[in-house]
Amino acid sequence: MFALRQIPTAQPRRVGTLTPGIVVRTFLALAALGFMTVQVLAEEPGQRLRLRGDVTARGDILTLGDLVEGAPADLARRPLFRAPALGASGTIQARRIADAVAPLGLGEIETGGRNQVSVQRAARRVGPTEIEAAIKRVLETAYGLDPRNLALRLDGENTVLLAPLDLDGQAAALDVTYDPRLKRVAALITLGERQASLRVAGLVQEIREVQILSRTLNRGDTVTAGDVTVERRPREATPPDAQAGSVVAVGQIAQRSLSAGSILRSGDIAPADLVQRGEAVTIVFDSPGLNLSLRGQANENGRLGAAITVTNPASKKTLAATVIGPGRVSVSSSASIGRQASAAFDAGR
Repeated sequence: MFALRQIPTAQPRRVGTLTPGIVVRTFLALAALGFMTVQVLAEEPGQRLRLRGDVTARGDILTLGDLVEGAPADLARRPLFRAPALGASGTIQARRIADAVAPLGLGEIETGGRNQVSVQRAARRVGPTEIEAAIKRVLETAYGLDPRNLALRLDGENTVLLAPLDLDGQAAALDVTYDPRLKRVAALITLGERQASLRVAGLVQEIREVQILSRTLNRGDTVTAGDVTVERRPREATPPDAQAGSVVAVGQIAQRSLSAGSILRSGDIAPADLVQRGEAVTIVFDSPGLNLSLRGQANENGRLGAAITVTNPASKKTLAATVIGPGRVSVSSSASIGRQASAAFDAGR
């Protein structure tokens, strides 16, 4: 048989009296807990200083905020290092940044595994296009040259003026000198009140537009719009009688064989003949008080404005005339018009 155990009688709990000692101990415990919480939050990764990656400097000085994330606002503008020269780049070792930050009492800096930080100095770049435009403005106002017909070839390769980003005005050319005989120009390119400047020199080339053949033409071929392109070439590299590019000679006839890529010259092409040799033409006599016409025959080919001779088939008389249109010629000399008209018509009676 099992021995029976007596069930103990539940005793009522005693409620302690709240004493000053208990209050003090509770307050100290809460204060300790709050302090520990603040420490834990301060040590969380999101609150610690972090080293930045590649940095772009916009001024001469690199501050704490430029190099480190999470820096206090009152210390972020503290200068630490000098930035590279305009447009240049450099590196700063992570340990040097840590040494510079240590006296500030901000704790350790998380590097993210980086041993160094790359720094690029931002700069405004005034390239050859802006430099040439500034010089051309002066050549136009001071020397009367047309900037549209000028090309500049600056000395050196990739001439560039580097300036701070806040100098955003138009580049100006000062102290410009130009030698028309040597075609040489020199100038001081500046931004602001000479806050950034660069001396340049170069060769001035006069440019002209010329017509270039894009395909080979045989004698007698008609020039079409696709056969000719207009290009800008240095004047000294083009023949004096080159066809100007203002009006493309579409519809004209090649007077000789012409190779692709050649510059069209005066005499290479000419307007199409409006009158053919042996063709029947209308001869027009037109002067004050006299307006006559008769049929004749052309003795030679002729383009618009060409002087040719025509014959009256009935009288066999030859007349000097000017081509004025397709199949039409005019006798316009006031001294001979009456004589020629009378002879032509008298013979035709």
